[in-house]
Amino acid sequence: MSNETHRRFDPWRTAPVEEDSRTTSLRSHYFNVEHVTLSSADEGAFERDILTEARGDTVGIVAVTDDHTIPFIEQYRVPTHRWTLEIPCGHALDSNEQPKDVAVRKLRDEVGYQAQSLVQFTRFINTPSFSTQHTVLFYAQGLTPVPTGTVGPETPRFEVRHFTIDEAYQLVVNGTILDAKTVIAVLRLKAGLLIPR
Repeated sequence: MSNETHRRFDPWRTAPVEEDSRTTSLRSHYFNVEHVTLSSADEGAFERDILTEARGDTVGIVAVTDDHTIPFIEQYRVPTHRWTLEIPCGHALDSNEQPKDVAVRKLRDEVGYQAQSLVQFTRFINTPSFSTQHTVLFYAQGLTPVPTGTVGPETPRFEVRHFTIDEAYQLVVNGTILDAKTVIAVLRLKAGLLIPR
């Protein structure tokens, strides 16, 4: 059996299902839940609940200090009931705040830096099976320390931890860092795909 593909991948080719109706069953701070009725020639009618983002893309920032360390925020996450090590991240405060503005604010508030250079390097879908959520990642360099802000009620006393790229990579490999945006950012850094040549 051959593994060859004789057709180029096209993510926008014609959908195999048709959307018949959509209603909002829940509105919340970060996301909404849409109840969708669909149909297909093979399966007939079926229903799905889809999470849609209420405040645009999630924005994450991987920053590298002058001494080649990455600042991470150690915080408690209510949905998983565990502490995480994550790059700073967040959402827009309103529809006027652009992703780069979010990156500037979250870098300052969560890990206490402002950046001379802030460049978007990727955008990905978090959980395409039930959500429209995308995450945008920025790379920050030329960091200057500034006072931190507040993270939220879940972690009243958060900590900023610094690791080298190699140390962070080991934390990904051994399963200490599990947050997807942070894993992606660290692996890109380790592979040398963010550092200008």
